[in-house]
Amino acid sequence: MIRLVTNDFSEAGEGQEAGEALVTFVACAHAMLDPGTPEDQVRRLEPRLLAQLPTLRALGVFDLFEVRDPALAALLADES
Repeated sequence: MIRLVTNDFSEAGEGQEAGEALVTFVACAHAMLDPGTPEDQVRRLEPRLLAQLPTLRALGVFDLFEVRDPALAALLADES
């Protein structure tokens, strides 16, 4: 079963398959954008989110979907 929203990031490692990269990206982004997420957790999630970008770009995910949150879009643009 795929869970797009989770608080369990213990299995979000490197070398993931494409589907897992998307799940990890969405889960990390969701938590990072939640105002209730502690800042230290946001700092831990950011590298995990950014690590998914090469896979998601190779799949063309950002050609199909637009990141609407301005702060997240700026973070991704800085990584281009």
